[in-house]
Amino acid sequence: MNTLNKLASADGLWTGLRLAPEAAPAVPENAQAAIAVERGTIRWVGDAAAVPSAFDTWPRHDGGGALVTPGLIDCHTHLVYGGQRANEFAMRLAGASYEDIAKAGGGIVSSVRATREADEATLFVQAAPRLEQLLADGVCAIEIKSGYGLSLEHERKQLRVARQLGQAFGVTVRTTFLGAHALPPEYAGRSGDYIDVVCREMMPALAAEGLIDAVDVFCERIAFSLQETERVFQAARALGLPVKLHAEQLSDMGGAALAARYGALSCDHIEHLSAEGIAAMREAGTVAVLLPGAYYALRDTHLPPIEALRAAGVPMAVSTDHNPGTSPALSLLLMMNMACTLFRLTVPEVLAGVTVHAARALGLSDTHGVIAAGRPANFVLWNLGSAAELAYWFGHRPARTVVRQGRIATGGAR
Repeated sequence: MNTLNKLASADGLWTGLRLAPEAAPAVPENAQAAIAVERGTIRWVGDAAAVPSAFDTWPRHDGGGALVTPGLIDCHTHLVYGGQRANEFAMRLAGASYEDIAKAGGGIVSSVRATREADEATLFVQAAPRLEQLLADGVCAIEIKSGYGLSLEHERKQLRVARQLGQAFGVTVRTTFLGAHALPPEYAGRSGDYIDVVCREMMPALAAEGLIDAVDVFCERIAFSLQETERVFQAARALGLPVKLHAEQLSDMGGAALAARYGALSCDHIEHLSAEGIAAMREAGTVAVLLPGAYYALRDTHLPPIEALRAAGVPMAVSTDHNPGTSPALSLLLMMNMACTLFRLTVPEVLAGVTVHAARALGLSDTHGVIAAGRPANFVLWNLGSAAELAYWFGHRPARTVVRQGRIATGGAR
């Protein structure tokens, strides 16, 4: 499968566009806009009344007055895995907690069993429809984590499939090594020994194969301690790899402050984030990634400290956290709505959260998140009257045309 080869080129002059606020910082707000694309790269964007004459003979694409945003970015997903965990959803409805399920042998470890049993081809076939659903929402870049293999062989398998998905669908994929996601059954009671394997064997081998763009850890009582997390960060630093962290989801472990000391790209979940963690993230420029799907699915009641993050000027991104156990979400637009309704983000905040701030959370600020000359052509034409409608509707697929890596994917995924 190679969807990219089936898509038409976006080269030419795109006219009849209404830019969403902050979509193209160099263009006046509310301007009728045009975008010039050549060889998959944006060559010019600006007021339609000021299109350079050099583009007069270029092929034309009529936007028909569509609202235009940068391509959306899903900056935290676990998209590649075997099986599903609907039974755990039922257990939670019956009163079991996240920790109860994990202690009973469910949770992440149950996905590890299913992922280990599947080969690469099977994992690709299972993940592809999930990716298509996200692409239909206007996603043009996505992070895919490992963490359901928990051995070199199976972590490699997940990361290879993530790379294959990016190539097949013509979407920017950033791979994150999450070997320290849970303790595999064969290392029960020996977390230190497992972290040795993660740091000394798995990470160097996978980095040498070009399969890692960043490194993540699940720092929590049911996962890995601060000391174990720091060992992983030190190994990542030695290999020149940026770090991220599943931080303060279930309790305040102080992980965000630790991650900030290592210049983390992002700290994700952060429902229990402290004032000290916020200050450290602000100083380091670390993005706070909000995951309302997991908050919703777990029926959490402890809100992330949105007002304190806002007051501190910490950039906030929004993502699906797509995973089989706690956020089986396949719509970034729905997550935008949830971030507004559950977390009280404003429309400008949530739009920045799936574009410019999400790009920063993946280390893609130079190429994604805004529409600007010199960047790859990733933008979306929406059948909407205003940017507020992106967060207003749910259960709706308003993407008219997605330009992804310089190719036209009419009607969303294809």
